[in-house]
Amino acid sequence: MLSTLAIANYRSLRALTLPLGQLNLVTGANGSGKSNLYRALRLLAETAQGGVVNALAREGGLPSTLWAGPEKISRRMELREVPVQGGPRQEPVALKMGFAGEDFGYAIDLGLPAPPMPAASPPSAFTLDPEIKREAIWAGPFLRPANLLVDRRGPLVRVRDGRSWRVVAEYMNTFESMFTQVADPERAPEVMSLRESIRGWRFYDHFRSDADAPARWSQLGTRTPVLSHDGRDLAAAWQTIREIGDEYALDSAVEDAFPGATVEVTTDSGRFGLMFSQHGLLRPLSSAELSDGTLRYLLWIAALLTPRPPPLMVLNEPETSLHPDLLPALARLIVQASRRSQVWVVSHAARLIAALEEVPDCNTISLEKDLSQTRIVGQRPLDEPAWHWPER
Repeated sequence: MLSTLAIANYRSLRALTLPLGQLNLVTGANGSGKSNLYRALRLLAETAQGGVVNALAREGGLPSTLWAGPEKISRRMELREVPVQGGPRQEPVALKMGFAGEDFGYAIDLGLPAPPMPAASPPSAFTLDPEIKREAIWAGPFLRPANLLVDRRGPLVRVRDGRSWRVVAEYMNTFESMFTQVADPERAPEVMSLRESIRGWRFYDHFRSDADAPARWSQLGTRTPVLSHDGRDLAAAWQTIREIGDEYALDSAVEDAFPGATVEVTTDSGRFGLMFSQHGLLRPLSSAELSDGTLRYLLWIAALLTPRPPPLMVLNEPETSLHPDLLPALARLIVQASRRSQVWVVSHAARLIAALEEVPDCNTISLEKDLSQTRIVGQRPLDEPAWHWPER
């Protein structure tokens, strides 16, 4: 489980350090930074997939994603005694992301490439590609010199070996994370372990439910313990839960949301489909006939009752297209999933928020903006978890 998340200089997240729990609820007004926090977490997950630089490029490159305000905001600026204005930059350009977990912590620092030397080889055409300046893996709740296990500076990676250090890579590409190049069970087991954990994170963001949505049509099916992000394998995932998952929880979730209804899986020459039966109907409805809200809710059931629970599951605005009366049932489904996985919910639906906040251990993170930077409502400096970034 992640205990702390830290982001610096990503869009409106100038400097944000969050304490985390098993069930986390991120709320706030439109424009408060909820989407930026969600996107930052997805970007952090890309480090283990080898695509963090490409993911930044899809967002417009590092200059487009960096905090656009002044490097430092003085107390007088906060009190509106003087206008917000920048000055000479004192620190290098840096986008930083990191987390601390039960076993290991991790941080990455991305910046711009250094200007080419006059006598160097011909300059690269990729002068705007960000470079990974530092990466660090440590044991414990925050980074200290004594608990640093893996240290990457530019192209050089070293791992702790007793009281000394052992170099495992000297010429790493600065556009690739050490997760893609030195994750070895013998040379760097901490890198391997953390990479596999991050690769297990699961993100669900706005299932499609339009007329052409893949979930509406029968598909060739195989055993599917993890629902795909577009929901195309809904029927196969449903049947997989029936066979190797919690069949009782599956039926209970349908009953909780649609009293008297049942869902069955049909198969025809290897193609799987869903049939939805409800009291008062003379025939079951296929998934192509379901309303957007009903189909989307069935997708959430299949995602949250997965027989292969991930270490972290992130749900971005799961209330989309759902009737408010369905939100308490969705909250109960989310709480049930949080007993097997750490869960993040990003939402602005008042009824879903109220239902989740009834859970005693729900960690509510309310965001607001002040001088265009995202902050946690009510968090004072001494309330922040301890956190130290690796220095360049």
